[in-house]
Amino acid sequence: MYSLYLHIPFCTHRCAYCDFNTYAGQEDAIPAYVNALCKEIEFMGGRFPSPGGDAGRDERKVHTVFFGGGTPSLLSPLQFDSVFRSLRASFDLIPGCEMTIEANPGTVSYEGLTQLHAIGINRISFGVQSANTFELRMLERSHTFLDVIEAVTSARKAGLDNINLDLIYGLPGQTLSAWQTTIKRILDLHPEHISAYALTLEHGTPFGRWSSKGLLPLPDPDLAAEMYEWADEMLEANGYVQYEISNWAKPGRECRHNLQYWRGLPYLAFGAGAHGYAGGYRYSNVLRIKTYIDRLANYQLPESQISNLPFPLSPATVNHHKQTLKDDMSEFMMTGLRLTREGILSSEFERRFDRKLEDVFGKEIQKLGKLGLLEKKLSPGVRGGMDEEETLRLTRRGRLLGNQVFMQFVGE
Repeated sequence: MYSLYLHIPFCTHRCAYCDFNTYAGQEDAIPAYVNALCKEIEFMGGRFPSPGGDAGRDERKVHTVFFGGGTPSLLSPLQFDSVFRSLRASFDLIPGCEMTIEANPGTVSYEGLTQLHAIGINRISFGVQSANTFELRMLERSHTFLDVIEAVTSARKAGLDNINLDLIYGLPGQTLSAWQTTIKRILDLHPEHISAYALTLEHGTPFGRWSSKGLLPLPDPDLAAEMYEWADEMLEANGYVQYEISNWAKPGRECRHNLQYWRGLPYLAFGAGAHGYAGGYRYSNVLRIKTYIDRLANYQLPESQISNLPFPLSPATVNHHKQTLKDDMSEFMMTGLRLTREGILSSEFERRFDRKLEDVFGKEIQKLGKLGLLEKKLSPGVRGGMDEEETLRLTRRGRLLGNQVFMQFVGE
């Protein structure tokens, strides 16, 4: 089954650390953007291949939909309803389909969340980042932690019982005590899912420029590692399972959409700057909002032009790469090893690529094993199976040095 990612690039303010494809002050373009998004969805629904070579609805099964951004919650419920009508007309959203929306705590209301839940949203991810007022100001977040409490309370009342809270650690000047306070206050809200990411000072962001000029102290990597390990222990003690390097969930509440990415399974992408992987291609859409709108608004669909665009490319696509076997094997290793419990199943690698894992990456695995970064385990019931299977996983030390591990599998 497929997953769908829809990018909503609008923000009321672009935070200084953010390097996502987002734009502030362009909210007037939201109606035209929603129309373009619906056109791209409908275009892709009509292009879907079937075993017989023609478009067939039986092959368009979708089990997760994710609205990311930006701030998707800036769209009105009526605009979301338009998008969902296009989604349901173009794809087969299976019963129980996981439908996630990202939201800033200060941009939601009980009434709006109730309407979104009625439309089909059943999971929400709030960008909390910190419970500390000073840290929120440094990150240029517009909400307070009181807004977070009110947003979670409103979501619960609206019927949303699958809530994720996003956090950032390793901030300039952040203390272990301040991070511990954030984790404890988050646990008081009893979310089903928690994501915690170390701050990265990305090139081209204000944070990146300030740091390069010595105006912003670099985060302490050793302290950040201590924060990570403390959070893992605290979350585990409170019933959360770490299933991915940066993600913890109550049992059964793992993010099915992100698992699609980490398992190397296909997902279609819609919207400005969205990235997708399907039909043997990795591809991305044009970045600018106006250009995206123009491409969809002005595109005519004669059969000759449709046939020149291989699935899953759309009129908005600007970059695409036909994956090689080596590409897919390398990426399968890098994303799969992020799954801290599941890891890489030897049998799954062989089933997917018709090659034994040890024959392809034996030297890399042996090297990383000697360094104490990878381990082989017999895991009972992996992905619901009854028999034990050998899985390759990061060690606890390997989770702290994940990028060094992943680089070993990068293709030349």
